[in-house]
Amino acid sequence: MRIVIVGGGILGTSHARSAVLRGHHVIHLEREPEARGATVRNFGLVWVSGRSAGELAVANRSRDLWEEIGRSVPGVGFRPAGSMTLLRTADEVAVAEDVVARADAADRGFRLLDPDEVIAVNPALRGKYLAGLHCTRDGAVESRVALPAIRDALSATGRYEFHPGCEAREVTSSSDGVSVRDDAGRVHRGDAVVLCAGAAHGGLVREVAGDLPVRRVRLQMMQTAPLDEPLTTAIADGDSFRYYPAFAGDTLDELRTRQPQPEVAAEHRMQLLCVQRLHGGLTIGDTHHYDEPFDFDVAEAPYDHLRGVVEELLGRDLPPIVRRWAGVYSQCTDPDEIVCRREVSPGIWVVTGPGGRGMTLGPAIGEDTADTMAL
Repeated sequence: MRIVIVGGGILGTSHARSAVLRGHHVIHLEREPEARGATVRNFGLVWVSGRSAGELAVANRSRDLWEEIGRSVPGVGFRPAGSMTLLRTADEVAVAEDVVARADAADRGFRLLDPDEVIAVNPALRGKYLAGLHCTRDGAVESRVALPAIRDALSATGRYEFHPGCEAREVTSSSDGVSVRDDAGRVHRGDAVVLCAGAAHGGLVREVAGDLPVRRVRLQMMQTAPLDEPLTTAIADGDSFRYYPAFAGDTLDELRTRQPQPEVAAEHRMQLLCVQRLHGGLTIGDTHHYDEPFDFDVAEAPYDHLRGVVEELLGRDLPPIVRRWAGVYSQCTDPDEIVCRREVSPGIWVVTGPGGRGMTLGPAIGEDTADTMAL
């Protein structure tokens, strides 16, 4: 079969990879010279630890797929680094004790460590904390270089064509298959098309699919100059418990009651996530803004807060901040759906809305769509 994929982010690229691996020919369209959306603006984290019970199996499957991709495409920079959520209060430790005692703790690779055990795993963590929740199943990839590396590997099969700077304007379906007309008037024909347009919910997506159960979320992040020592795991703070469904329960409810977030963290719906890039710099975030229209500028207070938290956990000053940025991703609002996947006309599929889980779940979502389409 001949499959047309629209959108060059992690979802589009994962769908292209799944189709090529099954022997199909893929025409891949991306409106920018290179993907510029949420995929390349994120941490590159493959984050199994925080997924809900309903998402855990697909998250673990996707993590294993990333490991396979990392072996066959070393340029994606996959490493099974794990994560360490550092706990600074007794209430945060209580939440960690609760989740470690649950039946699915082993599937998440959870271990609760005392400070000496934390340092044995990640010697850079010489700051102030009471304990660490270690997740051995978490990993990371290099988000800014992973997509070109995967595309190069797909191109080598002879069954993959990438067309950058090519915006899809019209999609039609007939008994002969599907046709996608781009902004240069070229027509790309195939047996099916998958629209993975990310946070672009209007335009072509709205025209073919109407209003979907999705919303957009804006975040702020930053990156430092290289740290002069390895950070052997990704790190998070106890505020991350508030934003990941894996930690929901009575103990978390008690934490919320007894331990309100600092004002700036609450205002910007913040948690700390931090991962070291292969070049040594730290990518640090993040915030959550849900109400549109989004500000076009970035606020400094969240960066000050995050810098302070990281320095407290490392027990040292951070290297200089070398860049700051904002990003917007698409989030499905139906709690029963991991991603919004619809066949809106015969042979025309729309897949969007993985939320902040796109990098984690992308390979498995692409695989599941291929199964659903009987590719």
